[in-house]
Amino acid sequence: MSSAREQAGTAGGPAGDGEARAKVIPIGTGRGSRAGRDGRGARGGRAAQRRTEELADPTVLAGAEPGTESGLESGPEPVPAPGTEPAGAGTGPEPVSEPAGAPPERAPGRGVADSVADAVGHALAGPLGGLAGRLLGRGWEERAAGGLGFLRRRLTGEYEVDEFGFDPELTEKVLLSAVRPLAEKYFRLEVRGAENLPEKGGALVVANHSGVLPLDALMTQVAIHDHTPTHRHLRMLAADLVFVLPGVNELARKAGHTLACNEDAQRLLELGEIVGVWPEGFKGIGKPFADRYKLQRFGRGGFVSSALRAGVPIVPCSIVGAEEIYPMIGNARTLARLLGLPYVPITPTFPWLGPLGAVPLPTKWTIQFGEPIPTDSYPPEAADDPMLLFNLTDEVRETVQHTLYKLLVQRRSVFF
Repeated sequence: MSSAREQAGTAGGPAGDGEARAKVIPIGTGRGSRAGRDGRGARGGRAAQRRTEELADPTVLAGAEPGTESGLESGPEPVPAPGTEPAGAGTGPEPVSEPAGAPPERAPGRGVADSVADAVGHALAGPLGGLAGRLLGRGWEERAAGGLGFLRRRLTGEYEVDEFGFDPELTEKVLLSAVRPLAEKYFRLEVRGAENLPEKGGALVVANHSGVLPLDALMTQVAIHDHTPTHRHLRMLAADLVFVLPGVNELARKAGHTLACNEDAQRLLELGEIVGVWPEGFKGIGKPFADRYKLQRFGRGGFVSSALRAGVPIVPCSIVGAEEIYPMIGNARTLARLLGLPYVPITPTFPWLGPLGAVPLPTKWTIQFGEPIPTDSYPPEAADDPMLLFNLTDEVRETVQHTLYKLLVQRRSVFF
């Protein structure tokens, strides 16, 4: 084996030792010089020049162990021929490995969630913590931790919805929390007969409808959730209009609403859900103030058919207080047809007061759930018997109507 100096002399030729040393690739660097990685040859690096001088020194070569060069285990790397580039030149930069112990790269969503949670946590741990304790009262730390956990799950997508798009966590943490002050403080909702609602299993709640806007449905949803031991969610059957309005469609799905059809109603009942239906529809919610608390036609009994097929009880529900929140004294039918709406209400405050006219009057509300009407004793073919459907529908309607009359007699005032 020839020495590195002999190889350098062969490669350099008469040009001299300086030229030969410039062509030698340093040994033992593992990656070669920076100039070699950039494809510009082996010249230019101070470490490379110093290492080349050591290889050219015979005293250094003489002290090397037999079979090695400069005391290194590996043999000498080949010296390129004149006019050629060193090995590794022009091959591009080698990948740089991450240092040991470096934290793993986090997903973008989780990184944002952690950053937000950390920022809020640091803010509450400082002077804001004492202020929050005085303003929010005891237990604010647990509430804040729950809110941050909810925010983290929203940002990272760690939540679930069912086959209808119902998001129970969003409904309970956000939607019901937003509606609850309206029910408890503004309408001062009183709930009666909540023990008639089953703690588990399917049930069909049938209620009267009124009030121009369907606030009575939202109040019923809050009442069932807050007054059942297992905090059950009411799955409401909504009209087609709800699912064609931009923004309202997505919000209704998240809140557990679904299309008012027998197939969806029966599917939810078979899954053991509490389903709410308002058979009067737009005729009930948009009736004149002079016809308040007079039930309209209950349809053809489709809700009874769904209850019979699923074998679940029917719970009559009577709501007092919703008729007076928007006293409807007129209907702009021409404008309603142009807008594709069932009605455009005219009240003592709307449209005369503009946006202020949309504020409901603070009436006193009462929701009473009657005794359930069982359906599990009927055979499966009973759902196709029109006479039975008519009789059960009429029974439910009469129960709701008579309960409304009793509540109106007991009521001391519309507002108190």
